[in-house]
Amino acid sequence: MVLKTFSKPGFWSRRLMLGTTVAGAVVFFVVGIIFWGGFNTAMEATNNLEFCIGCHEMESTVYQEYTPSIHYSNRTGVRAGCPDCHVPDPWIHKMVRKIQASKELFHWMLGTYDTKEKFDAHRITMAKSVWQTMKDTDSRECRNCHNLESMNPEFQKPRARKQHLNAFETGQTCIDCHKGIAHHNVRDQLTDEELEALEAPNPDFIREIPQMYKEGLARVKEKEAAQAQAEKAEAERAKAEVQKKIDMAVAAALADASGTPAVGNGGQSTAATSQTPSNINVDWGKSSARDIEVFYPGTASIEWILGRNHGGKRAFSKGDRCVECHEEEIADIGQNIVSGESEKELEPNLIPGKRGSIKVSIDATHDGENLYLRFSWPDGEHTPAPFVDGGKMDPENAMKLAFMLSTDDVEYADRAGCWGTCHADANTMPFAPENKVLLGSELAGRLNFDTGVSKYLKETRTKLELKGRRGKALGGWDKLKPQADIDAAQNANQFMDLVRYKSGSKAVEDGQILAERTMHGGQGSEVEATLNGGIWSVVVKRKLVSDKPGDVNIEPGKLYNFGFAIHDDYTSARYHHVSFGYKIGLDNSDAEINAIKQ
Repeated sequence: MVLKTFSKPGFWSRRLMLGTTVAGAVVFFVVGIIFWGGFNTAMEATNNLEFCIGCHEMESTVYQEYTPSIHYSNRTGVRAGCPDCHVPDPWIHKMVRKIQASKELFHWMLGTYDTKEKFDAHRITMAKSVWQTMKDTDSRECRNCHNLESMNPEFQKPRARKQHLNAFETGQTCIDCHKGIAHHNVRDQLTDEELEALEAPNPDFIREIPQMYKEGLARVKEKEAAQAQAEKAEAERAKAEVQKKIDMAVAAALADASGTPAVGNGGQSTAATSQTPSNINVDWGKSSARDIEVFYPGTASIEWILGRNHGGKRAFSKGDRCVECHEEEIADIGQNIVSGESEKELEPNLIPGKRGSIKVSIDATHDGENLYLRFSWPDGEHTPAPFVDGGKMDPENAMKLAFMLSTDDVEYADRAGCWGTCHADANTMPFAPENKVLLGSELAGRLNFDTGVSKYLKETRTKLELKGRRGKALGGWDKLKPQADIDAAQNANQFMDLVRYKSGSKAVEDGQILAERTMHGGQGSEVEATLNGGIWSVVVKRKLVSDKPGDVNIEPGKLYNFGFAIHDDYTSARYHHVSFGYKIGLDNSDAEINAIKQ
C-alpha cells in the first residue's frame, strides 16, 4: 500500500464560494472599490451646478433665469442647485435619470438647442416633460427639502395655509402650483386640456393631516382672533378721535353761522347729527364696527378669477372665498396693481400716485325696520388721470359709493360678493365691444347700451367665454338668454340688490344687477354724506323688507352676501376701489358685518 500525503493549501489559495480563492476575492474586492470609486466620482462630477452650466446653452438661458431666484440666493443661505431639482436622490432612480440624460447629450451634439431662439422654441416641450415627471413622482425632488408634513402654518400667509390644507385633503402636489419658480414660466403655453390634466388632484397623493399641523392651525387662528380684537379696539379709539374732529368742525361751522358757540357739556362739541337737520338719527354707540380694506382691482374680472392666470382658480371653483386667502394682503395686492408692478399685468392705464387701497370703517345697526350703515374713510389727494382731459373722469362727483346685497342663490356671490357682476367685456374693460358693434347688435332693443356694456350676472347668459381661444373675447355680453329665463332668475332671487350714491348731485339710486344694471327706484334708500376734517362719512338708511322686485329682504337669523365699491377722486367705471365679499346679518355673531339692534 502506498500512502499519499496532501499538503494544506495556503491562506490565499483557499477556496471560497463558487470556487473563488481568497486571493481572487481580494483582487475582485479591490478592483470593485476602484471601479465603484471611479464610477461614483464620475457620477458626482456630472451631478453639480458647474457641470450643468458647462455648455453655453444652459449657461446663457436657464442659469441666467435661475440666479435671481430664491433657490439660488436667500436669507438662510441654502442653495438648491440643478441636481437638487432635476436628479433623484435614490440610487436606482438616479441611474434611470442619468440614462435618460443621454438623450439630452444627443441633442446637444446635434445642436438642437445651440441658440437662444432654438432653446426657446423647445422650452415648452422640455418644461412639459419635467412637469409631468414631477407630477408622476409626487414632486419627489421638491420634497427632498420641502416636507409638507413638517410645515408650520403659523409662519405662512393665509393663502399658503389654505392651499397646503387643500393639498393634504385633495391630493395636490407641489408642481401643481409652483411652476416657473426658478426659470421662465411657460405655463400659459399649455392648452386648457393639458393644464387641467396636469394640475388635477391625484387621490393617491392624499395625506392625513398631521396633528402638528392641526395644532399650528388652531394656534394661528387663536392668534389672529386676538389680533383682530386688538385692531377692533384700536379702530374704535381712532374712530372716536375722528368723530371728535368732525364734531369740532361742525361746531365751528355752526358757530360761524350763528355767531354763538355751539358746545355741549364740558366745552366739548356735540355730535354732528344733533346739530344738523337729519333724517337718519341713530345712536352709533349701539352699532357694531368692522374695518374693511378696499383695493384697486384694475382689469381683474370674474373671467380672470375663473381663468388660467389666476392661481386660486381651483380653490375658488370648489367654494373657497376670496377673503379667506387674501384678506391679509389686500394692501399689497392693490399697490402692485395700481403701480403696474403686478406680474398679472392688470392695469394698462396707470394713474401716477393713485392709492392702492383704502381702509374703510363700517358701523352697522338696525331698529327692526331699517338697516343703517355708516362708511367712513380718509379722503385722498387728487391724482389726475393722464388719459382724461382735465384729469377728472367724473368732474361732477368727487366721490361715489355703491354696495350690493344678495342671497346665495347668485352663483359666486357666496365667495366673491358682488365680483360676479364685473366682466371683462364691460365698459372700459379690456374686451369691451365698440359702440358700433353694440348699436348694430340685435340685443340693442333688449339692453341699454347708452354707456356701453354694464354689469350683469352669469345667470342671464348662456355662456361666459373664459379661455379666449382663437382670439375670442372674454365675457358674455352678447349671449343673452331668452326673457323667460331672465324672469325665472329674477323670481329665484338670482340678482344683486344695488344702492348707489353720488356726492355731486347727492343722488341716491336704488336698483339691481341681473341682465344689466337697472336703477328702478326700489325701496327708496336714504343717504347722507359729509366730508369733514379730511374724512368722508356716508350714512345709509335702507328698509329691511320691501315688496319691490330686485330688493333683498333682510331677515333675522340669515346671512347675506355683501360687497361695496368707492369711486374716489372723480373716477368712474372700473377705476374704483372694491371690497372682497363679506357676510352681513342682523344680531348674528357669525356675520362679518353684524348689524346690532338699537
